[in-house]
Amino acid sequence: MRSLFALLLTLDLYGLSIIDKPIIFDEQRLALTQEYLQKHYGLNPHATKITPRIIVIHWTASDDFDASMQRFVRPTLSCDRTDISKASNLNVSAHFMVDRDGKIYRLMDETTMARHVIGLNHCAIGIENVGGEGNANNLTPSQLQANLELIRYLENKYASIDYLIGHYEYTDFVKHPLWLEKDNTYRTIKHDPSPSFMQELRLYFPRLKTGPKL
Repeated sequence: MRSLFALLLTLDLYGLSIIDKPIIFDEQRLALTQEYLQKHYGLNPHATKITPRIIVIHWTASDDFDASMQRFVRPTLSCDRTDISKASNLNVSAHFMVDRDGKIYRLMDETTMARHVIGLNHCAIGIENVGGEGNANNLTPSQLQANLELIRYLENKYASIDYLIGHYEYTDFVKHPLWLEKDNTYRTIKHDPSPSFMQELRLYFPRLKTGPKL
């Protein structure tokens, strides 16, 4: 009943259909999140709530919804994520996932820190899109429309949001005050969700900045 109530409440207040499909956020995930906050950002480990400043758009690198979900559900990192495992055993996650038919799923509370973007997790809401397998630029028109509606919902709900970026743009913030990453060797190369997808999204959000002004 909780998920149904949340869905109806969202529809009533914002006119947007969001399906709650929570990942596991148990004591283990909470402890790993607190550890990540302290180790990588030097922040109070008990302050796992974020004030959203940035929306980061991703793709899952899989064209299958169930396979994409399985990458995020468990609290600990999959054994094949050797590229980021040294930084933390906290699993990757995001606040939302958009399926290829445009359905929007909320995976976790919008103001709880998720691990989805190096250096900026403490202030970023993550939106994952099912697709991009093999780095193919294959996100659908339905996903574009759903992202537009979801970003509009978030922009209206959180006046603190200033930026809209693609995951591939995250290193543009390295010298910005919002960048808190303490490990100078912790970087990954990202291609998601393609410059063309971001260009289309940005046409509808002139207030949201595309990058930092130092």
